[in-house]
Amino acid sequence: MTTPLELGLDTFGDLTEDAASNLNSYATAIREVVEQGVLADELGVDFFGVGEHHRDDFAVSSPEMLLAGIAGRTSRIRLGSAVTVMSSDDPVRVFERFATLDALSHGRAELILGRGSFTESFPLFGYDLNDYEILFEEKVELFAELLKERPVTWRGTTRSALTDQHVYPRPNRGVGGSPQSVARAARFQMPLVLAIIGGNPIRFKPFVELYYHSLDAIGSPHLPVAVHSPGYIADTDDEARDQVWPYMKVMRDRIGAERGWGPVQRSDFERDAGPEGSWYVGSPETVARKIVTTAKTLGITRFDMKYSAGRLPHSLLMRSIELYASRVMPLVHETLS
Repeated sequence: MTTPLELGLDTFGDLTEDAASNLNSYATAIREVVEQGVLADELGVDFFGVGEHHRDDFAVSSPEMLLAGIAGRTSRIRLGSAVTVMSSDDPVRVFERFATLDALSHGRAELILGRGSFTESFPLFGYDLNDYEILFEEKVELFAELLKERPVTWRGTTRSALTDQHVYPRPNRGVGGSPQSVARAARFQMPLVLAIIGGNPIRFKPFVELYYHSLDAIGSPHLPVAVHSPGYIADTDDEARDQVWPYMKVMRDRIGAERGWGPVQRSDFERDAGPEGSWYVGSPETVARKIVTTAKTLGITRFDMKYSAGRLPHSLLMRSIELYASRVMPLVHETLS
């Protein structure tokens, strides 16, 4: 690879449990995420992302607020959403909030846009799920215009029109314009993040090829592609799998029950944690090897590991972050150099 693979961490602010297996409060979970972000900065991780959710098993509904808290205690790590649900938000307000975060962090803010795997935000903010596609399409279109940082004139069907409208504050370097920012379509000429949370990562290669083909068709240079996947690291493969499995099962079965899936089995988890699965679970050596394979196969420029998993305790999350930074990252860089 011509440039070093960037390595980041993501969390959704899952509610954790304490030493007595009691569920922690939302306030505790939020403060824990701040500590995790500070540790990632101290250890040299490239990026720290916090996702937006509006349900009772996640503490973070306003990523930019939490990221602003992390920004005040860090100096170098880039900070971003993972993900901002653009479909149920307003593009102008999103731009303003992240431009403010960009100022607070001295230009370290990034923004990942998504439609939302969970849909609780739609009724919460008065949106109809029947408009799922058009909401995202139009709002990303408007956001792409805002990124040009000039007076915006835009008209659609999902919000009020804008005519020669200025939006403030303006970011230091363009919110969403960095190589790690995400957007849905190549026609907006925004970089891409693939959320690979099931199956073999190799199956996403045609999507990367289609993305580049679409950029070629409009005469755009190739833009960066990143991958976001779940993972967990301990000193050995067995220890990592035994530690994360009970928490992963509870989380997955709850979501599965909401969506009509059957209970997940240990064999399913072992397959996903294996060489051809989408969970990066194991010793530092195992996880590094799997990241390298994904990077080489898909030609990505950044890999972000979603390190939280349900009620997994804060102490174990901190240890996983430590191993990611101190052992996985050097192994990956050494292998790819």
